[in-house]
Amino acid sequence: MLIDSHCHLDFPDFEDERDAIVARAGDAGVGLMVTICTRVRKFDRIRSIAESYPNVFCSVGTHPHNAGEEQGIEASELVRLAEHPKVVAIGEAGLDYFYDKAPREAQAEGFRTHIAAARETGLPLVIHARDADNDVAAILRDETGKGAFPFILHCFSSGRALAEAGIELGGYVSFSGILTFKKSDELRAIARGLPRDRLLVETDAPYLAPTPFRGKRNEPAYVAHTAAVLAETIGMSEAEIAEITTENAFRIFSRMPRTAAAA
Repeated sequence: MLIDSHCHLDFPDFEDERDAIVARAGDAGVGLMVTICTRVRKFDRIRSIAESYPNVFCSVGTHPHNAGEEQGIEASELVRLAEHPKVVAIGEAGLDYFYDKAPREAQAEGFRTHIAAARETGLPLVIHARDADNDVAAILRDETGKGAFPFILHCFSSGRALAEAGIELGGYVSFSGILTFKKSDELRAIARGLPRDRLLVETDAPYLAPTPFRGKRNEPAYVAHTAAVLAETIGMSEAEIAEITTENAFRIFSRMPRTAAAA
């Protein structure tokens, strides 16, 4: 079994065939999916989707792109919303200096707020990091000094230094379809050097479809292709990488029940 640790089932791309997409994931051996919140103000929609499928769970949080429009949301609100049993993570939050769609100060403020919620709930923070490696690492180090918290560096495409900092601070690293791209040799080299018990796989669907679907709409079933490349990269069988990443997912998403995969 595989677990898609990060997808966006609420996005319009899936609206007309969500049931079929979830079914195809199951047929491909993807037993569980985590659909990720990008706007707290739209959390009701995320929660409703997770409630509709026994094998779908969710997060609550504000994507850094939306940090400017959701300033003022307190950690206490995130903690309250995270009481729902389908919520297994906080986020996604973090820093994105590539698009800079929100003021950097708002992104940093939101990032720290989400860290506080992750620390209080014990749920992992799903971290979005793009072109902001140094600042992400600095905030993680600073905040860990105030008290440890679980986290995932999602859709990892950053440099080795951030990966190593994440591992040092107790985090997990999740790989998307980017790992399968022809020019991702450096990323595969980073993956090769990471501890096996900190690896996750994801789709970030509908984005970043892995080879051989690159350029098309992504969906959770395709996480199997990323897992296959990860297995080849670190010298394991596909069955072994499925077992390892699934165990890692259950460990970091500690609220997610194993029994849901059989539902």
